[in-house]
Formats: sequence, C-alpha cells, structure tokens
Amino acid sequence: MWSWRSTGYALARAGEYGLLEGEFYQGYTKDVPRLGGEFGVDVAWAHSESNGSIPNGDHLLNRANARIQFARGKAQTDLFIGYQEKFFGWPNLYTPFNSPESENLKTLLATLNHRVDFGGGEFVELGAYYRRNRDDYAFNRFAPVGPVHPFNHTTWVEGAAVEARRNAGDLWVNFRGEMLADELHSTSLTYGPYHTRTMAKIAVVPERSWTLDDGAQLVLKAGAAYDDSNRTGSAVSPIFEVAREQATAAAQRIYFSYAQSTQLPTYTALDSNPAAGLFRGNPTAGRQTTRNFEVGASGTVAGWTAQAAAFYRRDDALVDWTFTRGVTARSANAVDVATTGIETVVRRSWRLADVVLGYTWLTKDPDYRGAAVDASFYALNYARHRFTAALVVRLTSELTLRFDNAARVQAANLLRTVGGDRALISSLGLAYRPRAARGLEISVQADNLWDSDFQDVPAVPAARRQVSARLAYVW
Repeated sequence: MWSWRSTGYALARAGEYGLLEGEFYQGYTKDVPRLGGEFGVDVAWAHSESNGSIPNGDHLLNRANARIQFARGKAQTDLFIGYQEKFFGWPNLYTPFNSPESENLKTLLATLNHRVDFGGGEFVELGAYYRRNRDDYAFNRFAPVGPVHPFNHTTWVEGAAVEARRNAGDLWVNFRGEMLADELHSTSLTYGPYHTRTMAKIAVVPERSWTLDDGAQLVLKAGAAYDDSNRTGSAVSPIFEVAREQATAAAQRIYFSYAQSTQLPTYTALDSNPAAGLFRGNPTAGRQTTRNFEVGASGTVAGWTAQAAAFYRRDDALVDWTFTRGVTARSANAVDVATTGIETVVRRSWRLADVVLGYTWLTKDPDYRGAAVDASFYALNYARHRFTAALVVRLTSELTLRFDNAARVQAANLLRTVGGDRALISSLGLAYRPRAARGLEISVQADNLWDSDFQDVPAVPAARRQVSARLAYVW
C-alpha cells in the first residue's frame, strides 16, 4: 500500500512530464514502522542546492512533509502530506542536440493508509492518494519565453486500492484491487486521443502448500489479474508460481514462475506531436504486455546467503524513445523485445563488515515493427554484463565506511559518443553517528570516485566526480 516512505518514488517519477505511466504505484512501502505509542507525528524539511559537476548542471530543491500516525492493537492508520519544489538543469537532459535543458517541478502528494493485521499472516489494507504535479520543461533554459511556456504540463492523479490476505481452510487467498484516475493539462501535449483516463485492476491469487516426505514445503500459487480502462480494451494476465521451500537445506527455496502484466503508455508518448517538434509521439500506442518466465533459487552456504535466477521476458508493443539519423527529435516507437538474463547476488555479514556481490547478464532481441530506428534511449540501453560490489565497514561504534562499485559492459549504442561502453563507477562514504547525540548523523561522500565520463543514458553527459557533506538530525 502507501506510506510516508513512498514519497521519494512518487516525486522521482514526477520528472517525466508524461506522467502517469498507466501502471499503478507499486513503489509504496508496506508495513510502515510505528512512530511509538498510539499517536505520533513525524515532520521533515529538506533543502539542497548545487552548481553541479558540469556547466549548466545546477539544481535547487526544497521539500517539506509531515506524517500523522494512529496505532492501536493490530490496526495502524497513516496520513502523509508532502510538497516539493525542484529546479534542475542538465545539458542533453532528454535530447542529443547539445542544448542546456532544464526542468522545474512542483509536486503535492497526500496519502492515507489503514492496515489491520488479524494474526497468522492474515491482513487487510486500504489506501488512497492524491497528487498534483506541475512541470515546466525548457529545451534551452536561456531562451526567452512568452506568457505561455512551450512545454508546461500539469497532471492530477487520484487513486485508491485495497489489499488482503485471508485463509480459507487449506487455501490462502491473496487479493488486490486498484483504481486510478488522471488528468493532463499541457501547452504541448495536445495531439493525442485523450487527456483524461480511468484505470482499474483486480488480482486474485490463491495459494496452497503441501508437506513433502522430507519435511520440505511445496507451495503453489495460481491466479490472474484483470486490467481495464475507459480508453482501451481490457486484459487478463495469468500468474503462476511453484516453489519448494526447506529452511534446513542449502537451497532453502527453489521456484519456477510465470507472470504477465500490462500497462498503458505515458501521455508524453500519446500526446506529443507525431510529425514535428523535439518529442514525436505515437497516438496509436496501446496497451503494453510483458510475459516473464523465471526459475531461481536462494539459500545459505558456508555463511553466505545467495540468490540466483534465470529468466526470459517478452515485451510486446513496449513504447521506446528512439533516435534516427537526420531527424532532430526523439520518437516514441512500439518495440517487441525478447530479453534473456541471469541475476545472482551473494552477501555475508561479520561483526565489523558486510559484503554484497552481484552479477547480471542480459541479451535483447528487438523488433521495431518496420520503424526507422538507429538508436534507443531506453529499451536497448542496457549492460550485457554488470558486476556490483558493496562493502560496509564499521570502523568504530560511531564511524561507518561504505564503498559501492558497479562495473559494466554496455551494449553498443550509436548515441553514446563519450565514455565508451565499459565503465567502473564507485562511491565512497564515511558516516559519523555520535552516541552522545542520538539522532545526529554527519557524513561525507564522494560519488563517481574515478571521475568516469561514461554516459549512463546515451547522449546525456555523465555527472563528474562530486564530494558532498551531509548533516541530518532526527528527533
């Protein structure tokens, strides 16, 4: 459901002026920790500003939020209200045409959530939220503008959901129902078939388990989700998983799953001018479908906990933003993509240190349905090989060192003209939490430690090495 910790997700998504994406907000956290006692209030304020690590890469942010919580017995209610203003500039932010682009966001978010736990894993949770996002984008931040800004967008989103898990004899039933309505007012996103829509989703997944002769549990889940909208046809998506679980075995869980999901395209893709301008839309874009087959295992060996999975995913009619030589725009094109991948993560903790290691391998086979495409900004911007290593060292009871690393071999991309296709990105941070001042944290962090110029998004200049200091106090 929704909680105060979801704010970062919601506000980060607001950076796309085509919001909403047609998918419901799954980023909201569950099981919000209690503030203490039956009634609590949590208030926060944040300010950040910087000239940036490259010219015209500055930002200015102000954010304020409050949470009111009432918790009694097995029930908990949370009300969250937050407001954020953020201006940020970056050359080639969305387009590869060497322009000092910028965005100015003003976002209001309010959420209300109520959860009741009945014990034994049974619960019911209800939530609702409202968000207004104002977005003023500039292709050239220094160009004069008239009283009507050329890329000004405001979206309103209202949503509600209910989720429950109940026992019915030998069967567990997992249920989720959601509704969402959005509306767009824009000075440039005016070419699509609609500017308001309502979406609904219902998912029911029964679950049953059996005890095997060796004491292991065989768990079977099989159900479906139903998606509908007043703007396009409906879809039924099957969900299936079978797993073998045994706490005393090295491989504590082995599973196979198949899941299908659908979503609608963004307003940016639907309502941008399809024949002119910087962003060329596709008013015929419809429901996108993803089918994922996955087999995996998790367990513990010699003190290390490990997870591994192999998967095959098929995306049909996925909207991708693409580039074509000779066209001064990025275009929304439908693509069918077959993705094969392997993911592994191992971790271990000692008294003074934690280590997490990971590796991911991906390959993709795209079909743009005959469209002229020379490069992809998103769907085909991926690492064929990605290695990660994170180290946390507790130097003293008050001083903690964190070292994060990601090495990647990126798939070739015509748009990536700087930094090559291989990169090592690291960050190093030191945090001090004095015992004499509970709630105080002083930290220093260096991002992009090796000053790599690798472009994470092709054609978008990399943020160079930055050293920052942070002071936080929680009471």
